[in-house]
Amino acid sequence: MKNKAGFIGGFVFGFTGFLLMFKLLFLDTTPPEDELAPGMVVLAAILNGVLFAFIGQFIQKYLTTES
Repeated sequence: MKNKAGFIGGFVFGFTGFLLMFKLLFLDTTPPEDELAPGMVVLAAILNGVLFAFIGQFIQKYLTTES
């Protein structure tokens, strides 16, 4: 499980960071009567999480090979 820490941490950081920024930037300025596609928001958050997971994995590999 120790070798997956960068991957899992990056995914959680990317997923929650995207949802937080989406709420702060878009949901606060969007009127309630406007329709948003919640499936697309979740899909974009998952894709962002996967991107950050790979970045976290590369950072973990870099830091463990340097030691």
